[in-house]
Amino acid sequence: MSFEALPDGWRVWNEEPSGRAILVYRPDVFGGDDLPSECLPTIYLTNGARNARPGSGQYATEEWHVVLFLEPEIEAVSETYESREAGAAAAVDVAERFAAGDVDYRAAYQVPREEYFERLDEHVGGE
Repeated sequence: MSFEALPDGWRVWNEEPSGRAILVYRPDVFGGDDLPSECLPTIYLTNGARNARPGSGQYATEEWHVVLFLEPEIEAVSETYESREAGAAAAVDVAERFAAGDVDYRAAYQVPREEYFERLDEHVGGE
């Protein structure tokens, strides 16, 4: 499955022969003063184990996981599918929802970052 149907702003960062893929949102605006690079919204499609143990992600499972990270430890969406095809379609759906402003990224944070959210709002939801 290719990611040709990605909404504006989303890019394929990496797609491995094993099927794993990484999608990123607006890499052109992250990394500056307003939107730090560590906050680059990233969708991972992987069949790696989701255990918290170090190195567990290197072991393939029968399930495919779609996870939208807002920062390395901040997950806004986490879904599981039975096939790579279903996971890839779900990754595109998550990208569409995020770009449309239909993912509540504020709720994923325990400590509010209002100034950052205001800047992110300018790039999400077609505003």
